[in-house]
Formats: sequence, C-alpha cells, structure tokens
Amino acid sequence: MFGDDAPKEPLELFGVWFEEAKTGEPNDPDAMALASVGEDGMPSARMVLLKGTDRRGFVFYTNFESRKGRQLLARPKAAALFHWKSLRRQVRIEGEVVPVGDEEADAYFATRPKDSQIGAWASDQSRPLAGRFELEKRIAGFAAKFALGEVPRPPHWSGFRIVPQRIEFWREGAFRLHDRLVYHRESEGWRTERLYP
Repeated sequence: MFGDDAPKEPLELFGVWFEEAKTGEPNDPDAMALASVGEDGMPSARMVLLKGTDRRGFVFYTNFESRKGRQLLARPKAAALFHWKSLRRQVRIEGEVVPVGDEEADAYFATRPKDSQIGAWASDQSRPLAGRFELEKRIAGFAAKFALGEVPRPPHWSGFRIVPQRIEFWREGAFRLHDRLVYHRESEGWRTERLYP
C-alpha cells in the first residue's frame, strides 16, 4: 500500500504502517522524536510516546510546565518523526499543535498506572533538581496524599495534538533508491506527491 494505490487520507496509510510496526518493531513502535522551537528560534528534540491517532491528528501527553510544554504553548508548531528501523520505514509529520480537551486528558490520565499518576504530580519536569533524594521525597509526599482513592489529573499535565499539514512516508529501497510519498493538506483535502530519494 504505497504505490499508485496509496489511500487519499494519510492517516489511513499511517494506520496500516503503525499496525505493522506493532508486530515488526521490537522496541517502542509508538516512540516518536518530537521537535519544538524555543523563543530564540533554536529547535529542541526529544522522544515521546504516541498515545492516540484519529482524523484530527497525533496525540501525546506531557507536563505543560516542562521545556517542551512551554515551547509548544508559546509557539504551537511541531515536527515529529517515527523511525521503525526493523521495517526500514520512517514517517515525518509537520503541523500545528493544539492542547487536547480536559475530558480527553482526564480519560487518558485515568488509564495510567498509579505510580505514573503520582510521578506526574511529583516531577517538576525539566527544572533543576538538587539530587535524587529531593525527587524521592516529593514522590513519597504525593503517594501519601493520594494513598486512598483515585489520583486526579494535575492541572499542569495534559496532552497535545499535532494537526498535520504535511506527512511524508519513507520506505528504504535498494541502492538508496528509496520510496518517498508526501501528503500536503490543502483546503479541499490532501494532495500527494512523490519525491526523489
């Protein structure tokens, strides 16, 4: 599903490739490199985990007070890259970034293990840490606070959705003659074009 029969919607092709990655990529098929931009124009990249896709885009979760959270809230554009080395495939995504709704964030947070929920409260993500003991003390404090009952989602913890404007599918070819198919979002839908390797 990459030749002349490529689907009109890129998320359909992504869904097929992602399912194949779940069985063919031994480590974290949902891992994607995410790039944001700081106020000085310097790009910053890190790995995050994809937590959902639909026709609107690609969802991941984070601490909004972290470096990436602050960058994305201030300059809501991002690029993401999936690299499935075992399958010799890549998917590159570029687009606008919007926060997910509270209901969606609450629903996902409720599925996380309790220790991960407590970690979301305890970690001042991306900020200086005097030592490991300081973090462990904060974890113990929030574990005691939320010992009984459900752990509510912290107000600073939520998700972003990358609303893609451009998605490129790359498949390795012999002698570096790779296949590259790009989808561009336009007002009437998606336009595709093929690129030289």
